[in-house]
Amino acid sequence: MKIVSTNIGERKEVDWKGKKVVTGIFKFPVQQPIFLDGENVKEDVICDRKHHGGINQAVYAYSLKHYDYFKNLFPNSDWVLGMFGENLTVDDLDETTIHVGDQFLLGETILEATTSRQPCMKLGVRFNDMKVVKAFWQTTMCGVYFKALQTGNVKIGDTFKSLKKCPENPTIAQVFEGKK
Repeated sequence: MKIVSTNIGERKEVDWKGKKVVTGIFKFPVQQPIFLDGENVKEDVICDRKHHGGINQAVYAYSLKHYDYFKNLFPNSDWVLGMFGENLTVDDLDETTIHVGDQFLLGETILEATTSRQPCMKLGVRFNDMKVVKAFWQTTMCGVYFKALQTGNVKIGDTFKSLKKCPENPTIAQVFEGKK
């Protein structure tokens, strides 16, 4: 697994069907390394701290391989890496093989897989189509939240090196399935 894009976002106000929505889901690629901190990614805005960020959701990673599936369903979306609100776009992240508790060395950091993402209406706002939320729930392509056991910089090209496997724990896909 290798980072193909590092992504951060700013606070954005969107008029969604007459209602103001404040979100940080509009993330875009950056070329410089990003710093993975204990509760978030430095310089990345999180507007809803109740549901995002924090120790167990410090960084969100999503697989580049999943993009093709959603591009077929939503061909008119304005596709850019970071589209799913991920901080790290990874070439081949597989939620069916990563278990809760698995640990990885990535750049200067040590990350531990914690949980799956639960899509909310802001993913629909990002796609300008609420159907994406239901489509997301109908897969196990949920991405992985990590906590940073050791903080530090990561950059494009950094690879995940397995430090610890926890096959006795559920996979991230199983966690996601349990939340449906």
